[in-house]
Amino acid sequence: MIGDRIRQLLLDSRTENLTARAELGLMFSDRAQAIAEVISPALEAGHIVLCDRYTDSTEAYQGGGRQLGSEVVLKLHEVMCGGLQPDLTVLLLPDFDASLMRARRRNDRVKKSGTDENRFEREDEAFYRRVYDKYREIAEREPLRVLTMEGDAHIEEVHQRIVRVVEERLAR
Repeated sequence: MIGDRIRQLLLDSRTENLTARAELGLMFSDRAQAIAEVISPALEAGHIVLCDRYTDSTEAYQGGGRQLGSEVVLKLHEVMCGGLQPDLTVLLLPDFDASLMRARRRNDRVKKSGTDENRFEREDEAFYRRVYDKYREIAEREPLRVLTMEGDAHIEEVHQRIVRVVEERLAR
């Protein structure tokens, strides 16, 4: 898929000189392609669609982390995604230091598999603090859509909480 190729380019550490605005454009290009190839057809067929990343991630990473701001991200979302919004977003927000350490360990495992997805993990702590804070801001701005699960609960407990929330939302 075209989106997978765009994503590889975005994550590859060899694209370290990519400007923040070019990165933002590529993020939305990937998303627009995913909407066209996967999301819209599934929704039209009456299916439930789960995504592990969407515009909130772009707002957090490029708007917050890269300091482009929320306004440009939300404008591009309207243009490139046609304003398509999730009905529910589950934001897993563990302790900042623990989550950063886990992300870097996970990337080390990916690198050992021969895949280079290290570009974002090379960022400093200040970048990730801005990302983390932007996620909190989004959750506060959209409390009806974004359910925040804070803390470092065991994976099974987190799973059960997510299932409960999704079942409640689907019942409505």
